[in-house]
Amino acid sequence: MPRYIALLKFTDQGARNLKDSTKRAHEFDRAAESAGVKVDGQYWCIGAYDGVLLLSADTEKKVFTLLADLATKGNVRTETLPLFSDLEFDSIVGKAKASRKR
Repeated sequence: MPRYIALLKFTDQGARNLKDSTKRAHEFDRAAESAGVKVDGQYWCIGAYDGVLLLSADTEKKVFTLLADLATKGNVRTETLPLFSDLEFDSIVGKAKASRKR
């Protein structure tokens, strides 16, 4: 199943409402489940990003629809990247190793 990492940065609104961040995160979990997206992890960070989401879904559209809805709430901005395992990466670059299994 395709996996994604979404890097989050608080907007000014999100920073003002920082105390509600975990509450919003739990609401996001419920929205993700309804949208057919699995939240594999949700973490808060210190540094260049304020949070990280690890997501998986059977279609890219489900993930990006969910993240677009998150963006409309105005608390975070996201930067999203697709993730690939070693076997997936090898198949993309033409180096698939049939004998390896995960």
